[in-house]
Amino acid sequence: MRRLIYFSVLLILFQNIDAQNKLDLSSAVYSLSNYLISNEFNSLSKNKTDLEKIDLLYLKSLQINDNDYSEALLTLTFATLPFNKIKLHIPIFGIKIMIPLPSTNDSLFRAKLKQTPRQLFFDSPKNKSGDIDKVAHFFGNAFLSYNVSWIHLSEFLGLLVESFESEFKIAGSFDKRDLFVNKLGSAFGIALKKNSKLLPSQFFEIYNLLFINTNFY
Repeated sequence: MRRLIYFSVLLILFQNIDAQNKLDLSSAVYSLSNYLISNEFNSLSKNKTDLEKIDLLYLKSLQINDNDYSEALLTLTFATLPFNKIKLHIPIFGIKIMIPLPSTNDSLFRAKLKQTPRQLFFDSPKNKSGDIDKVAHFFGNAFLSYNVSWIHLSEFLGLLVESFESEFKIAGSFDKRDLFVNKLGSAFGIALKKNSKLLPSQFFEIYNLLFINTNFY
């Protein structure tokens, strides 16, 4: 029964994108990935923090998608993923499947990966990867909550996907901080409906503010 729920969640997500939109999504992901390695982005992002760079990517994704917030959030999700395939291992049957995701060619993927923001929080690991995976977590959940009317249902779907990853051993494990970033993304998606001027960095910063508040004394 749980496996049926997991696959149903994935089907719901992908059935909302028809064949034409899938082509448009791939094109948008390619355009945003190209922007990440462009001279324009390098010039605009010079001397900016990684959170400010995320805002630049967000604004560019809106431009690419003609100010369609839903499509912009979905584009950001796939364009910032630190992988372009998912290795799915189903323990019961001993089956391993490689599932391709909307992405770019391998050379562009490797190039944009180097440019993707990753130092997002005060406790982001000071290594090559940092918190690079948190960007897609944030925008993926923002996309969910922007498109799902009930915030609790959005959160429920997000948790199911996390559980799916764990149960079926999808490459790329998550830590507890992922769940908090998921909530920040969901809050951003909901808030966008009321105020389209909001920026993702304002919600990423909540992470640090909450830590300061809970550890002040």
